Amino acid sequence: MSPPPPPHRLLLALLAVLLLLSPPLLLASSSFPLPTIAIAATTNSSSPTTQKHLLACALVASGAAYRVSCASVSNRSAAPHVYSYGSGDGTSSPFSAVVAGDGYLCSAGPTSSPPMSMRWWDLNEGHDESKRVYRGEVLSAVSGGGESVCGLVGETMQCWRCPWGQVPDRRVGFSAVAVGGGFVCGLVVRSGEVRCYGGGEAVGRVPMGRYMLLAAGERHACAVDYGGVVGCWGDAAAVAAAAPVRMSRAVSTVAVGDAITCVLWGNWTVSCWPEGEASPPPALAQKQFVALEAKGKVVCGVLMSDYSLQCWGGGVAGGARKVFDRVLPGPCAPSKSCSCGVWSGSAELCGGGSDVSVCYPCGYTPPQMALAPASNSSSTSQSKGKHRPSNLVIALISAGAGSGLVALLAAVVVVYYLRRHRGSSSPVSGRIHAEPTGPAVPRVERRLSALLSKGPNTTVEQFPLAALRAATEFFSPAQRIGSGSFGAVYRASLPDGREVAIKRAERRDTGGPSSSSAAAARRIDHEAAFVSELALLSRVNHKNLVRLLGFCADGGERILVYEFMPNGTLHDHLHKRSTPLSPPLASWPARLRLALGAARGIEYMHTYAVPPIIHRDIKSSNILLDACWTAKVSDFGLSLLNNLDDAGGGNAGAGDDDPCVTAGTVGYMDPEYYRLQHLTDKSDVYSFGVVLLELLSGCKAIQKYDGSGSPKNVVDIAVPHIECDRLHRVLDARLPLPTPWEMEAVAYVGYLAADCVRLAGRDRPTMSEVVGVLERAVAACDEYEDGGGGGGGEPALSRSCTDGSTAT
Repeated sequence: MSPPPPPHRLLLALLAVLLLLSPPLLLASSSFPLPTIAIAATTNSSSPTTQKHLLACALVASGAAYRVSCASVSNRSAAPHVYSYGSGDGTSSPFSAVVAGDGYLCSAGPTSSPPMSMRWWDLNEGHDESKRVYRGEVLSAVSGGGESVCGLVGETMQCWRCPWGQVPDRRVGFSAVAVGGGFVCGLVVRSGEVRCYGGGEAVGRVPMGRYMLLAAGERHACAVDYGGVVGCWGDAAAVAAAAPVRMSRAVSTVAVGDAITCVLWGNWTVSCWPEGEASPPPALAQKQFVALEAKGKVVCGVLMSDYSLQCWGGGVAGGARKVFDRVLPGPCAPSKSCSCGVWSGSAELCGGGSDVSVCYPCGYTPPQMALAPASNSSSTSQSKGKHRPSNLVIALISAGAGSGLVALLAAVVVVYYLRRHRGSSSPVSGRIHAEPTGPAVPRVERRLSALLSKGPNTTVEQFPLAALRAATEFFSPAQRIGSGSFGAVYRASLPDGREVAIKRAERRDTGGPSSSSAAAARRIDHEAAFVSELALLSRVNHKNLVRLLGFCADGGERILVYEFMPNGTLHDHLHKRSTPLSPPLASWPARLRLALGAARGIEYMHTYAVPPIIHRDIKSSNILLDACWTAKVSDFGLSLLNNLDDAGGGNAGAGDDDPCVTAGTVGYMDPEYYRLQHLTDKSDVYSFGVVLLELLSGCKAIQKYDGSGSPKNVVDIAVPHIECDRLHRVLDARLPLPTPWEMEAVAYVGYLAADCVRLAGRDRPTMSEVVGVLERAVAACDEYEDGGGGGGGEPALSRSCTDGSTAT
C-alpha cells in the first residue's frame, strides 16, 4: 500500500477542485473604455496601388490644452495634422475619446458635461470637414475598426456606419464592445458571454465561457476569461499566427491587429504575438505602457514614464519611432471622480490645474491559479482590487450563494491546514525587529504585486522614477534630511512646485558571503515596510496623519512620496533644542494642544479607519510638525490592520504566518506586547503615554537620571511622582511652573499619562478616551486664557475623570 500524499499536496488538490467549482470573482480591467489613441488607415485614390497608409492618432498635449492630432507612422518628415470643427483650431478640444478605422477618424466628448457628441472625419476625402454622427447620453465605451464605430449608451450597443445593421436584440445589455473588420463583438452583462454580429469567421466561432476583456482586429478577436487566460477566435490562419501563450496572468489591455495580438499585462509591460513580427523592439521590451492599440501590423502604446506615443511594427519608419512627445493616457475627468487615483502628472496634460486629471483605472485582476505555469513575481501574483461599482455588483450577484459557501469551505480548509502544519514551527523571535526568514521573500513580492496591480487610492499618484531622481538630484546626500522605517528621507521639489519628502528604501549591499543573509533580511524589511505604508496610508485621510502623495516601484526601487513637514519631528524640538523653545513647546497650553492633535490622529486609526489600524511604533520622532505646527503621525512601516486583512496588504509589515512578531522602539514598546506578543490597540496607547511623559518632563524615553550609571525609562522615573501628586518634581525645567489654573490641566494630563502606561492593557484608556481627556484639559486652559474663572465647587478636572478605561 502506497503512503498517503503529503498534506500540502492534498491541500493544493482540494483548492484546485474548489477553484473549478467556484465561479471566480476576480476580474481584469481594460485600461480605458474611452481610448485616447487610435490607428487609422487611409488610401490614396491617385496611387496606382491600394496599399493602406497608417496614421497614429491621439489626444496630444499642447501647452495647457490638448488637441486631436494624427501623424504618419511611416513618413517621419510628414507634419502631424490637427483635426477640429467649426471655427476652432483644435487647441481647446472638447473630446474625451478617439477611435479610427479604414478611412476615418472619429472623436467623442465631452464626458464631464453631457450631452456627448461624436464627430466623423473622412480621411480619404479630405482633412478638415467633419460630420456629427451622434449627440446624446454619455457613451460608457466606444470602439472603432473596419469602416464602423460602436459604443455603449448605458448597456445598450449602438453602431454607426456599420454594414451589419442594428444589433439584432437590443434588449441585451453589454459591458464591453469591440469592433473588427466587418464585425462587432460585445460582452453580455452579468454572464460575461461573448456575442458577435456581422460577417466573417469571428462571428461563427464565438467561444463559450465567461470573459472580462475584449478586443477585435481585422480578422480575429480575443478575450480574457475569468482565470486570466487570453483566448482568440476567428480566421484560422490569423488565430494560428497570433495565438498568445496560454497562461493565467493579470491582464490590463488586449490589442488586436491583422494576425497580431498584443497584451498589456498587469505590471504594464507588453507582449505581442507572433513574437518575431509584432514584439516591441529591445529598447521598449521592458518598458511600462499605459494604453495600447493595434491595426494592421502596427502597434502603438503610451509610455508610462513620459506619456509619449511609441509605435512599432511593419511599416513603421525605422521599425519603431516616437510619434508624439506627450499624449493623454486616458480621458480627462474631474479629479474628485477618480475613485482609484490619478495618473502622475496627468493634471498638467489636462490643463495644468489639479481639478482635472486622468483617472487611474480600477479593476480586479485574475487570481494565481493553483497549477498555472510560473513566469515572474508580478505576473503570477494573486491580487484583489476595485472595479467599477456596477460591474462589482453584477459579479457578486452572479456568483450566488453557492460560490460563497464554497469559498467559506476553502477558507476553513486553509486555516485548518495552516494551524495544524505550522504549529510546530519555531517560536516567534523576541527581537524588536525580527529578521525575516527566507520564505518571506516571495511573500513580500506577492503582496507588493497584489497591491500595485489593483491601482492606488484616490489620493495617491504613481510617480515615474525619472521624475523623482531629478527632484532629488539623483538622491544626492545634500538632499537627505533623515531616515524612516525602511530607508532614507530626501527633501525635494516637484515640477508642479510641491515640496515633498521622498522615502527611498536603501539598496546597499556590502557584498560577500558573510553579509548576504543580513542584506537579504534588510531588503525584505524595507519591502515589507514599503507595502505596509502604501497599503495603509492609501486607505486613510486625516489632518493629523502625514499624507501620502504617491509612490514609485519602477526598476526595483521602492519609494514613497509624502507631504513635506517643514518643522521636523517632535523629538528634535523636545530633545535637541535648548532655548528658545519652539512655539508648540513654549507654554504648557501649547504642549497640551500638540498632544491633542497627535492623539486625534491615532484615534482616527483605531476608531474610524476601515479596518482599524495599529501603528506599533508611536514615538516622538514619528510625530511631525507642519508649517502651522500641527502635529501629524507618520511612519507606518510597522503598522498592522487590526483585523489582519490579508487582501489589502495591511499585514505587510509582518510575515504571513506571524502577524504579531514584536516590533517597535525600545522605551516606547508596550511591555505586555513585548512579553506575551499580545497586540491590541492598547499597545499604541502605552506608546502615546510615553510621549505624554516626554512632553511633561522634557526627558527622553530612555536616558540617564541624576548621574546614574544605567539608563532608565521615563515611565519608571515620572509615574511614581505623578501617583504621589508630586508632578512638579518631573515637569520640564525649561518652562516656568504652570500657573495655578494651568497646573490643574497639566496634572490632569499627568494622571492620563500614568493611566496610559499601566502594565495591563485592560487598565489603559482607549484613544477615544485619551482624546476626551486632552480636549477637557485644553478647554480648561482656554477658559482661563479667555478670562474665565474656575468658580467654586468641585474642580472641573478631577483624577476620577481619567479612570474610564475599558477591558479588551
